Amino acid sequence: MRPTSSHRTMPFRSATLVLLCASAVGGCVSAHTHKQTLDELDALKKQSAQQQEQLTGMRESLDLEAAQRKAAEEQAGSLAKEREDLQVQSEQLTGELATVRSQIMDLEQKHASGSASAREEIEKLQQQAASMEAKAAQIENDREQLRQEQARLAETLDQEWAAKESKDAEIKRLTRTQEELSKSLQDEISKGNITIQQVRDRLTINLVDRVLFDSGQAEVKPAGQTVLKQVSDLLNTVTDKRIRIEGHTDNVPISVKLRSRYKTNWELSTARATAVVRYLIDQGGVDPRNLSAVGHADTQPVAPNDTDEGRAANRRIEIVLYPKDIQEIADQVETGTVVSP
Repeated sequence: MRPTSSHRTMPFRSATLVLLCASAVGGCVSAHTHKQTLDELDALKKQSAQQQEQLTGMRESLDLEAAQRKAAEEQAGSLAKEREDLQVQSEQLTGELATVRSQIMDLEQKHASGSASAREEIEKLQQQAASMEAKAAQIENDREQLRQEQARLAETLDQEWAAKESKDAEIKRLTRTQEELSKSLQDEISKGNITIQQVRDRLTINLVDRVLFDSGQAEVKPAGQTVLKQVSDLLNTVTDKRIRIEGHTDNVPISVKLRSRYKTNWELSTARATAVVRYLIDQGGVDPRNLSAVGHADTQPVAPNDTDEGRAANRRIEIVLYPKDIQEIADQVETGTVVSP
């Protein structure tokens, strides 16, 4: 009987071990999934904070524009009131002048009939009439100046309103560009390799260096080319912006073995920015007239350089879209000048 009992307990123990192993494996998968979820949540929190900061800036800018427009409208109202007051003064003065002229006519008739004091009275009234005419001319001149100033102010308000509508439309277009970029680069954004920030009419695409380059190199690696191809497809739809490629490094000096190629971080950051420009032109088909490249070395850090994380954040390429100068657009249209990057 005992051997039989021992034999029956074996499957139970095996099943228990299987359940324990399955539970352990499940615990590992759950922990990994939990960490991934936390990382994604952290990335979303950072993105949300950036968007909130952008929204605050946009609201402040809109409030400022509204305040400026209100002040201009109040000034226009004040000018209109001044013109109305001058109109009333002019009408009163015209009435008084008519009365004086009537009195002069009466006195001239009296003088003609032989009144002794009429001549002196006529001279006084003529002087009064001349003074009133001069004052009336001055009022009319003031009214004309106010009218011209009011017209200039109205024209300025119209221009500002048109410019605001144009800028609002431009911001909406840029917002759509940001949304499309965020969608196409979602994988890299979720990994924290890319951030996209829009402040009014300026859009910045921030790519950490490991996305595009191997350590100490300035040739865009294949994975980086894939990212830049997605970026260039959208940049080709943006025709009203200048596109500046900025190279940034941390503050760690160039290693001895690389100094034959890049003496300092200035050369490395500039070479990387230029490499991105060359790819966008040669492979992405982006108009070279809209592109420029600049290296900043370690002069514009976004994080402290005293940690690995901070230095990693500072090693980056920024693609900045900003408005073209109006005169520049006009010159390019008239002359067809091609500006090399």
